[in-house]
Amino acid sequence: MKITETTISAKGPKGQLSLDLHPLVLVTQKDKEINIKVNKPEDKASRSLWGTFRALVNNQIIGVSEGFSKQLEFSGVGYRISISGKKMTLEVGFSHPVEYELPEGIEGKVEKSTITISGIDKALVGQVASEIRAIRKPEPYKGKGIKYVDEIIRRKAGKVVKTAGEG
Repeated sequence: MKITETTISAKGPKGQLSLDLHPLVLVTQKDKEINIKVNKPEDKASRSLWGTFRALVNNQIIGVSEGFSKQLEFSGVGYRISISGKKMTLEVGFSHPVEYELPEGIEGKVEKSTITISGIDKALVGQVASEIRAIRKPEPYKGKGIKYVDEIIRRKAGKVVKTAGEG
């Protein structure tokens, strides 16, 4: 962990991340403990920055030591997803395959009907997973599309056809 007045950077087995600090936030390190303080704890904006930067520093430490991952699930007749290098090709019911370029520091893996997005930056992993999901959102009638593994899709009933005898 390296702390200066304007940045904090963490280095671990998975890689290195740095974070620019807000002028109202003070970060100090004592032994292996990191303390985050603000200039005016009675100010509402300062208090919100206090908690935000605590979470950002925590995510930074977990990211360089363990990493983060998100899993997406795709379902639909003929839906196929393949990854070659940094390019992801999605065939998800459109007239053409959709190509998605994975950003630097993000890895993708496809197994059967599951996509795993992993990296050391939690915000970037979540953003990439969100962008991939947005290519073909799950629809509520048949459940086809790309969804998070732990996401529950509320299903809707289709149209009900009346028979000739009903009024």
